[in-house]
Amino acid sequence: MSAPSDPAATEATSHAPASAASAASSSSGLTFKLHPLVIVNVSDHHTRVKAQAACSGDSSSSSGAAAGQPPRVFGCVIGVQRGRTVEIFNSFELVLDPVSGILDRAFLEKKQELYKKVFPDFYVLGWYSTGSDVQDTDMQIHKDLMDVNESPVYLLLNPAINLSQKDLPVTIYESELHVIDGSPQLIFVRSNYTIETVEAERISVDHVAHLKPSDGGSAATQLAAHLTGIHSAIKMLNSRVRVIHQYLVAMQRGEIPVDNSLLRQVSSLVRRLPAMESQKFQDDFLMEYNDTLLMTYLAMFTNCSSTMNELVEKINTSYERPTTRRGGRGAFI
Repeated sequence: MSAPSDPAATEATSHAPASAASAASSSSGLTFKLHPLVIVNVSDHHTRVKAQAACSGDSSSSSGAAAGQPPRVFGCVIGVQRGRTVEIFNSFELVLDPVSGILDRAFLEKKQELYKKVFPDFYVLGWYSTGSDVQDTDMQIHKDLMDVNESPVYLLLNPAINLSQKDLPVTIYESELHVIDGSPQLIFVRSNYTIETVEAERISVDHVAHLKPSDGGSAATQLAAHLTGIHSAIKMLNSRVRVIHQYLVAMQRGEIPVDNSLLRQVSSLVRRLPAMESQKFQDDFLMEYNDTLLMTYLAMFTNCSSTMNELVEKINTSYERPTTRRGGRGAFI
């Protein structure tokens, strides 16, 4: 993220070969923290576009993918920068012209405006794409985003499956001004990053990782079966807990004799349960609960308003009096 802010220097630059960009290393000293949600979003974007291309019979893309290769996808990464630390939290898709490859500015500005309302502290840090290496056309998209962020980052995800590779197929590039053959050129340089995760993201990533479609079944079928199994397990657990509770209540009332051995087992089981009685847990729980209720009430109010609006329109249409013109005749429609 050490690209120059001089417009004249930027206009005079050109893209470097992919090999040069891949071999260089960044000297900016920035620390990048990448959240797993970004990787999940990019992977989901690529999977959807690939499935749509397969259904339409078009296995190539006019946005840089070669014939027989899955189409490339493009989007923006958003997050915050605190000093020398850049933290990438989320991402959203971009729209490019299929013929010229020019960025749709109106769509980008609309997305920025919507995300600013929900996440006022997040800014566009750069963009992402898919592929095995940097392409010649990537630098033009990179330059187009310099009016949004003068030093954007470029996140590249390689969707090809490599079973022998242990690291994530994700590379983060910065842009730096280098003098090549006597002329200044803007090239991509690699940057180091770490995976930063929170509890909610960890649970989501683990959940997605375990939802692999079985042979002969789709991902939706696998998800439905998984949720059905969880529902059955929770229902069975609820019935067992209810039986134990009824047994203890009957024992307390003296309806059945006291069994100390069973009481010790119940006490041991209860002690194994995690204690969530801290004030922070209560505050977070109430906040999530109130947010859920707010969304539910908002949906109900929106539905009621829509129904009321339709009713008012029907009443106005039924009781609307036709306007009369001079001579006593009604208006001609």
